[in-house]
Amino acid sequence: MLVALGWGNQRIASTLQITLPTLHKYYFYELAEREAARDMLEARRLEIAWDMAEGGNVGALREFGKLLDRNDRMEAERLFENSPDAAVEKPERIGKKKMDDLRALDADADLMAELEREASHNAHH
Repeated sequence: MLVALGWGNQRIASTLQITLPTLHKYYFYELAEREAARDMLEARRLEIAWDMAEGGNVGALREFGKLLDRNDRMEAERLFENSPDAAVEKPERIGKKKMDDLRALDADADLMAELEREASHNAHH
């Protein structure tokens, strides 16, 4: 369960009051299931809620509905994240030379604007 909660190996070993090598030696399988541990815990929660709901527990039936809705939302998010439309396009990276060229053009435009302002200012006086 601690793996499912996202705890690190050192924290788990400390909680169980064992060394890290002992944790690895005797809990290798549980640690290897880290990726699926949260899903396994969630599946167990659904199973317990369903068993209680089948027994007539109305609160468990409501909880099962909430867990089912949450699962559906998570699955929809997972599908959306993996869809090609969800891929965020990265802006085109501009290289150093291209950036220098753009800065030079901006500097030229700023200089021309300044010269035109000075010329129009001098023309009035």
